[in-house]
Amino acid sequence: MDSRSHTHVTAALRLCLHALLAGLLALVVVRAVSEGAADTAAVVAVTFLTAALYAAGAVRSSAVQPTDSVQPTDSARPRTSVQPGTRAGAWWLGGLWVLWAALLVLSPDALWVAFPLYFLQLHFLPMRWALPSVVVTAAAAITSFVVHRQEIEPGAFIGPLIGAAVAVATVLGYDALFRESERRRELIVELVATRADLAEAERTAGTLAERERLAREIHDTLAQGLSSIQLLLRAAERSLPENAPASPHVRAAREAAQANLAEARSFVRALTPPDLEHGSLAAALERLCAWTTAPELTVRFAVSGTPVELPTPYEVALLRTAQSALANTVRHAAARRAEITLSFMDTSVALDVVDDGRGFDPSGAPAQERGTGGDGGFGLPAMRARAGSLGGALSVESAPGQGTAVALTLPLPDTEAERAA
Repeated sequence: MDSRSHTHVTAALRLCLHALLAGLLALVVVRAVSEGAADTAAVVAVTFLTAALYAAGAVRSSAVQPTDSVQPTDSARPRTSVQPGTRAGAWWLGGLWVLWAALLVLSPDALWVAFPLYFLQLHFLPMRWALPSVVVTAAAAITSFVVHRQEIEPGAFIGPLIGAAVAVATVLGYDALFRESERRRELIVELVATRADLAEAERTAGTLAERERLAREIHDTLAQGLSSIQLLLRAAERSLPENAPASPHVRAAREAAQANLAEARSFVRALTPPDLEHGSLAAALERLCAWTTAPELTVRFAVSGTPVELPTPYEVALLRTAQSALANTVRHAAARRAEITLSFMDTSVALDVVDDGRGFDPSGAPAQERGTGGDGGFGLPAMRARAGSLGGALSVESAPGQGTAVALTLPLPDTEAERAA
């Protein structure tokens, strides 16, 4: 059997086993002395040898027990310790059995010692050896009864066999309860760790979402407003006569607006999602394809046209749409191939996510197939809302068995106005 944890329950069971064996050996001595048998001295001597050997092993076993609830590993135990599963424990148990067998030859009362021996064999030996040992011990007890009493009675067979069955059932039941308790403890530890990881993931997701929202709000309000103010001041400055008294004030206001616009844009860059902090949008999409894994799925990325610098909200929208569409491909499409294409055109930028999966009917598919289930992901409505906030459009083409194509098109901002801003 496997080693047990050092708990109050096992300590109490161990004490009960000690008391049971001591009481049965004392009974053998008392009966031999009271009956005045010719071999009384031999019975007393063998009984004391048995008790001494058992006590030595019990003391040695208790001396190496840990003080906490965790047993040492087999490699950490001393090789001479009398412990379950060790060679010293097997030799100790074998010595006890030999002395008990000798005691069986001298006294019929020694057969009752078989009951604590059952528990010792089940505890100290592996189950493949413990069960045969219990059977041999029961057979020896039955044989001793028949030899000493010179008669065959049902009780001679029933008693040792019932005792062996009770011992096996008790040990196996305890072992099953112990394993179940360990499984529950491991499950609790896993649940606590999972809850902590989930809380950390939720905090991280909330932080990233708030950063993205602030970046979008700053860009769409403060940055755009300051850019408009700068353009208006620049136009006003050009329309003023040379050396006009208001020219220095207009120039100072324009420079202040320009400085604050640069500061607002630095805030937007600082709040950019981590995927876009250390590289371009194309690099982030390429990493997304490389990190996406699913059985038998190959994801490729390509860039079409001449890349141009995009505002942060555009990059965020394109990246989030690619992440959402690719996540839906992994979860629902059972596809073998998926392709992400980022296309730069004269007046717009487009993102296409195409797979060869099972496809669906966009007008009649369940919410989960459209990616709008309650799994916390970005569904098609969320993609369309993100595209609409930037003046773009999202289109979905799919049919059962024909794969799916998701296309996001965003109009490029006025290049000259952006350059002037």
